[in-house]
Amino acid sequence: MTAKQRDACLADFLEFMNRKGLNTTSQRRIIAEAFFELPGHHSLEEFYQHILQRDPGIGQTTVYRTLKLLCDAGMAMEIHFSDGITRYEVARPDSHHDHLVCLQCGKIVEICDPRIEKLQRELAEKYGFKLRGHVHNLYGLCEACRAEAAQKDS
Repeated sequence: MTAKQRDACLADFLEFMNRKGLNTTSQRRIIAEAFFELPGHHSLEEFYQHILQRDPGIGQTTVYRTLKLLCDAGMAMEIHFSDGITRYEVARPDSHHDHLVCLQCGKIVEICDPRIEKLQRELAEKYGFKLRGHVHNLYGLCEACRAEAAQKDS
């Protein structure tokens, strides 16, 4: 995400807070800025550790509540993989992707393939659905974990 896109996301979030009559505290602003700057999928604990580097005075509850507000604003998504840990990522309406998830090490790879997107649209149309969203996660073992398992078996 470019600096211009991050600034626009932050402005949209602050506007959302205003419309809801919520305080736009400096802590919420720091959390939102950090969220838009940090790529990938992060658990609450991972993201909280990142926030502590910026401002050690921000509590975990404030981080959690701000992440929930970002989700309510449609600017963040909660993602649930097979390990039961909730992760958060920036919700970008102009960019859709799916995930490959390693069941052993937890590695997550974002994939975007127009063929998958086309097939999803075709399936929805075939069955008379209007898509509003979806989650597509593929689970398996990454190359490194497969190699490690092969070494142990040798």
